[in-house]
Amino acid sequence: MKVVDVAEFYAEEGGGVRTYIHQKLAAGARLGHEVVIIAPGPKDAEEERLGGRIRWVKGPPMPFDPRYYVLWNERAVHRALDAERPDIVEGSSPWSGGWFAARWRGKAKKAFIFHQDPVAVYPQTLLGGTLGADRVDRLFGPYWAYLRALSRRFDRTIVAGDWLAERLRGFGIGNAVPVPFGIDKDRFSPRHADSALRRRWLEQCGVPADRASLWVAISRFHPEKRIPTLLEAFGRASRERPMGLVIFGQGPLERWIRKAAEAVPGVHVAGFVSDRELVARTLASADGFLHGSSAETYGLVVAEAICSGLPLVVPDRGGAADLVDDAYSQTYPAGDAKACARAMLALLERPPELMRQAAMSAASSRIGTMDDHFRGLFATYASL
Repeated sequence: MKVVDVAEFYAEEGGGVRTYIHQKLAAGARLGHEVVIIAPGPKDAEEERLGGRIRWVKGPPMPFDPRYYVLWNERAVHRALDAERPDIVEGSSPWSGGWFAARWRGKAKKAFIFHQDPVAVYPQTLLGGTLGADRVDRLFGPYWAYLRALSRRFDRTIVAGDWLAERLRGFGIGNAVPVPFGIDKDRFSPRHADSALRRRWLEQCGVPADRASLWVAISRFHPEKRIPTLLEAFGRASRERPMGLVIFGQGPLERWIRKAAEAVPGVHVAGFVSDRELVARTLASADGFLHGSSAETYGLVVAEAICSGLPLVVPDRGGAADLVDDAYSQTYPAGDAKACARAMLALLERPPELMRQAAMSAASSRIGTMDDHFRGLFATYASL
């Protein structure tokens, strides 16, 4: 097949979208499919990349992030699609890119890629604690109507998990198909446990390495990740028994989070760490994984923790909750720091080896690799 992705938020210096698209280009080449990306850039251009191609469509830089450009020229996008004559067109955003793909009049089948949930990210984060998540959803009825109107123009709406497919069906989006993400299961494994590294992290946290428990959190420093909830929960739990918390990540709230963490004994903010092997060894060496976000469509870092044999404390909503099981995790109402602290203490009272064995069983049966993801994605397209 020839698959053309109208990728509104792809950029040379981008983050998760760029990583995912590069994986798709390479996977398409391995599996015998041609993948072409249409993306906004500083000028009209075309280049080969990772076994596929990028077609840049000239657009202005985004006002608040000059790494990205605005996809604004619908005619140029349609001309590119006419020239490519794809079998499948992907619309990879619910905004202009999605509509440009939807309105193209070519004969290809169309897939709407829905790897985000804006209502969960912003309104539920800010208002869910006061109004409740379900009421927030109802207040945003016009957004769901907008999404229904867009998704009806596509043959399939591709999501990253069963829970999100069910969520969308509840709002009348009946063509949602789950194609779960995957991770590097060779890198994230219990066999990478390192007792010396565990001791060093606990010493960095300033707690006794011979009797304290080690918690790990990995997150972008954004509001929807609810890191203040984790800091408050850890502060409460650490008054009951010795423990340390290492937080990996970066983002616009980093300065504020570092300052807040200074007031909580036992917390070490490691910040951004490019060494993925170090992160994998840390997960395999810890006692528990602590998570705050209920807005992800698929909990990649949660999946990495499970494959590392690490027991979890996560919110009871969202992509993270879709991956957990009582055998190796405790859940708490999203944003509730007191309940999160209780969940942390309850987890540490349970037999750790039994939880690790249960996590490894789940890693084998419930979590795949990115190769599995792309095979599933292309199989879904082939069925069209």
